[in-house]
Amino acid sequence: MKNDRPGYEIDEMISAKAIAARVESLAREVEDVFSDTSKLVVVGLLRGSFVFIADLVREIRLPVEVDFLEASSYGDSMESSREVRILKDLRGKIEGRDVLLVEDIVDTGHTLDHVTRFLTQRQPARLKTVALLDKPSRREADFTADYIGFEIPDEFVVGYGIDYAQRNRNLPFIGKVRMA
Repeated sequence: MKNDRPGYEIDEMISAKAIAARVESLAREVEDVFSDTSKLVVVGLLRGSFVFIADLVREIRLPVEVDFLEASSYGDSMESSREVRILKDLRGKIEGRDVLLVEDIVDTGHTLDHVTRFLTQRQPARLKTVALLDKPSRREADFTADYIGFEIPDEFVVGYGIDYAQRNRNLPFIGKVRMA
């Protein structure tokens, strides 16, 4: 697939249909764990998770509250800097509440590890993590998400909210970036 930026092309890796089916099954898994909650606080890690979190909360058949946190370790690069910075904090309090942290992709694991420790300090009743994509071959931090949509190989991917230099977030599928 051609895109609006010369120098690379995108090959479809995971179809929109496969993503939709997996998001629905992830919602059922989340419901099973949090079935006794009065309200689930679903926290999206911006910016990459925004499409995933929108689809996921529409599938979860529990009372939900949505909040966002922005953390960064990439900038416009294809490689993690390994230095995680919190750019936007939560608006609401999570102490004593059930929280689901939603991430687009777990690569080195540094971001989710850092953010999970950051949120744990606020003493949620329960804190679980869900990632649409997981690249275990790239893991540097000792972190595994509680729920994983798809395990993928060590490829740079875009689409379904995931970007390369702020491009390609609007693709309905996950695509592999291939340098031209």
